[in-house]
Amino acid sequence: MAENGRIRVFLVDDHEVVRRGVRDMLSVESDIEVVGEAGTAAEAIARIDALHPDVAVLDIRLPDGSGVEVCREIRSRDENIRCLMLTSFSDEEALFDSVMAGASGFAPKAIGSSELLTAVRDVAAGKSLLDPVATRRVLDRLRAGSGQRAGSGQSSGSDQGAGSGQGAGSGQGSGNGRSSRAVDGHHGGGDGDERINALTEQEHKILDLIGEGMTNRAIGEQLHLAEKTIKNYVSSLLAKLGMERRSQAAAYVARLQAGRRR
Repeated sequence: MAENGRIRVFLVDDHEVVRRGVRDMLSVESDIEVVGEAGTAAEAIARIDALHPDVAVLDIRLPDGSGVEVCREIRSRDENIRCLMLTSFSDEEALFDSVMAGASGFAPKAIGSSELLTAVRDVAAGKSLLDPVATRRVLDRLRAGSGQRAGSGQSSGSDQGAGSGQGAGSGQGSGNGRSSRAVDGHHGGGDGDERINALTEQEHKILDLIGEGMTNRAIGEQLHLAEKTIKNYVSSLLAKLGMERRSQAAAYVARLQAGRRR
């Protein structure tokens, strides 16, 4: 928070009219200051990294990515930034991804002015604005994933989890930018496993690269993301797939590839 006690807010929405309306509404408040805005994910990450606002108000859908990815990236760099996600549609997957990315709140774009002001102030104060019913659904999914992992048995002692920098495959990734695209986000896995459809496009890419045996660091270098951000993505995709270790994900990719060669 600024020395004058005002909440520093950054707005991210690809519609300029929407940004202008929210900015005008927030700017008249004596305790809130809009320090910047962006219309794309790339611009948002760069500007937020430089400005370090207290709260980032993020649209879920952006032309070059998503607000969820922006949230995950900026919080991997500065955990003090609170993220309030706005969406014009009801989507449990978006809610799940937002929670996994570290968002503090999730609200519809149709939210009233007074409710939005309260949401910004509450998020800045460190409160969670996630709806209890929706949050319970997310927790149920995470518990279900944990149950699947428990039932899958333990991997070998040399197996490393999501946070490991070690590759899990036939060897270290070459980092040459090629991907086998073992995972097709539009048609699901080759073995008919619908879990694959829960992954975001970025998670599909990272799963492919895990299948190539690349480390978190190598994946980060190839995708131009921080290694900690890749770690967060890996944790998220493992949870969605009901897995615990990256070697399980690598084996999963190998099965998809084998299925497609049949």
